[in-house]
Amino acid sequence: MQKANFRFISRKKRQQRVRNKISGTAERPRLNVFRSSKHIYAQLIDDQSGNTLAAASSLDPTQRADSPNGGNKKAARNVGALLARRAVDKGIKEVVFDRGGYLYHGRVKELAEGARENGLIF
Repeated sequence: MQKANFRFISRKKRQQRVRNKISGTAERPRLNVFRSSKHIYAQLIDDQSGNTLAAASSLDPTQRADSPNGGNKKAARNVGALLARRAVDKGIKEVVFDRGGYLYHGRVKELAEGARENGLIF
C-alpha cells in the first residue's frame, strides 16, 4: 500500500470513530474541519436534518485578502474567526468540535482557538 493512500485510510478510520460518538443538532451543531495542503475548510453541520448552517474556508474572498497563503496557521485562525462570526450572527453559540481525524495540533488547533476567541463555546 502506498504511503499517501495509507494516511487517507487511517484518517478516515479515526474520523469514523469520532463520528460514531458525536453528532450535531440545530441547537448545538458539529463544527467539522477539513484541511488540505493548501487550504482549510470549516462548517457547522446539523446532522439531524443534514444541513450545513454556516461555512468558511481559506478560499473565501475576504480571507484571500488577509492571507493569500491558505495553508498556514494564520489563515486557519482567520477561518475560525470568520466561521464564529457567521455562527453568532445566526444565533449559534455552542458547538461540538469534530477535528475530522486530524491531530489537535497546528492548523486545526489555530482554527479552534480563532473560533473560541470570536464567541463559539465548545
